[in-house]
Amino acid sequence: MDFLLTHKPKNNYLCTLLKYREMQLSEQEIIRREKLNKLVEMGINAFPAEEYTITDTTESIKKDFAESKHVKIAGRLMSRRIQGKASFAELQDSTGKIQVYFNRDEICTGEDKTLYNEVYKHLLDIGDIIGIEGDLFTTQVGEKTVLVKNFTLLTKALRPLPQAKTDENGVVHDAFNDPEMRYRQRYVDLTVNPHVREVFVKRTKLFNAMRNFFNNAGYFEVETPILQSIPGGAAARPFMTHHNALDIPLYLRIANELYLKRLIVGGFDGVYEFSKNFRNEGMDRTHNPEFTAMEIYVAYKDYNWMMDFTEKLLEFCATQVNGNTESTFGEHNISWKAPYPRVSMTEAIQKFTGFDITGKTEQELFDFAKSIGIDVNETMGKGKLIDEIFGEKCEGNFIQPTFITDYPIEMSPLTKKHRSKEGLTERFELMVCGKEIANAYSELNDPIDQRERFEEQLKLSEKGDDEAGQFIDEDFLRALEYGMPPTSGLGIGMDRLIMFLTNNASIQEVLFFPQMKPEKAVVQIELGEDENAILDILKTQEEAFPLAEVKEKSKLSGKKWDKASKVLTKNNLVKVEKIDENVFMKLA
Repeated sequence: MDFLLTHKPKNNYLCTLLKYREMQLSEQEIIRREKLNKLVEMGINAFPAEEYTITDTTESIKKDFAESKHVKIAGRLMSRRIQGKASFAELQDSTGKIQVYFNRDEICTGEDKTLYNEVYKHLLDIGDIIGIEGDLFTTQVGEKTVLVKNFTLLTKALRPLPQAKTDENGVVHDAFNDPEMRYRQRYVDLTVNPHVREVFVKRTKLFNAMRNFFNNAGYFEVETPILQSIPGGAAARPFMTHHNALDIPLYLRIANELYLKRLIVGGFDGVYEFSKNFRNEGMDRTHNPEFTAMEIYVAYKDYNWMMDFTEKLLEFCATQVNGNTESTFGEHNISWKAPYPRVSMTEAIQKFTGFDITGKTEQELFDFAKSIGIDVNETMGKGKLIDEIFGEKCEGNFIQPTFITDYPIEMSPLTKKHRSKEGLTERFELMVCGKEIANAYSELNDPIDQRERFEEQLKLSEKGDDEAGQFIDEDFLRALEYGMPPTSGLGIGMDRLIMFLTNNASIQEVLFFPQMKPEKAVVQIELGEDENAILDILKTQEEAFPLAEVKEKSKLSGKKWDKASKVLTKNNLVKVEKIDENVFMKLA
């Protein structure tokens, strides 16, 4: 029996048992640690170091199934039904699930039946990771199955997985679907909710598709600093830190724009970067303090070329991610098929508010915004006021991909002035379902004009606009003075784009580990004899007990039972649930 190893870990698990209750472990966690101790006493290493070589996955088995084929697979035990000397179970690996069949006499061919009778039946749990060798066969009901010839414990799970149950009416109980728990414990979410994995598979497909599109166009992927002495390239509040050796303040990157433009000055014709950016602002369903953006800059191009390039890019990416140019987001069906409509910001505001912003003063914009119920204040300049009007009254009307073009100069400090429209810039944003997913310019390359724009942003910052630029990047201005060719740049919010491609309204659904509020500290609970009497009954098996049976076995009076069971349920130590007409109690 390869399973029974002679090596014993140096850790003394037996001594640890005495500390379990002090560790505030649930009864199920205590039971699993007791099983771990028994495995150690038997000479079985529950966390072996040696390689376990597999020959197949659940996916490859189903794809190339052949009766009696010998396979070696590994995965997590997700369910099982023990019936004496035989048991059907379900094994899950990274590619899916497959049924496995344990038979005592197939596994234990000699007189010693310990491996099945003791280890499999009593010391393994749902969630344990095991390796299996066996032969393929098809059951009488047509289920492709592995007949287990030998198995190896690879990892003992010390916490029970949440297990959803479906009653006769199709109602699911105990599903792991609480958003906060799912985001905090993504490792559990990925294990028990396999559909979640598909979102992140598609996320990787999106990055690969975009990278291939750029590489095939001849553009060069680069890396730029995350720690920056000046937080430039966007209007946002930065995270600040301190460099001890240099004794200077540094900022986490809010955008990588200015560094990528430096590379265009240096002679690259096209550069792009997938960058982690950080903004010390609010959190909501569409914003996370840490997010991923893609920015690309191409020399000798303008924003008209970039619009054509962007719609071709997104059509390609949608096809690579979903297999076609369509995606669903909430109640909307989105078509990523090029070309996309192009609407100027002035036209959009006039269409949805009846107000023409052309030539209006800051006071006129302020008065109009206030008259239509927009919350404005004296710190806002013309750009901010126009942005608020568009955001409140226009943005939500653009469902299909639409380019909003020709932004007022006050909103676009890094953008070239429009070649023919006074007071406007050559800029566009791509709107989808009322949200911006891309932002692009004909890049400003006049160093004198750029300095004036920076100075105007500095005045707005001093006026109280905490999103206006607070610094003048002298090194970037110096780079422009050496000469940057006409250039167009594009930024895409990758997190928001994958939300639209996978029908997820919350950014937390497309980030493996989104930022969360601090977890609440666990409060220690003092249990009395009555509460422990109930727990001692429940810990004898993983399945739920009929409530009446637990009450009878506890031998508690009605008053004591009510008090003890209330303490246990209130502190989430036990669960009471009704299935059909019966009431059950089990460990939480």
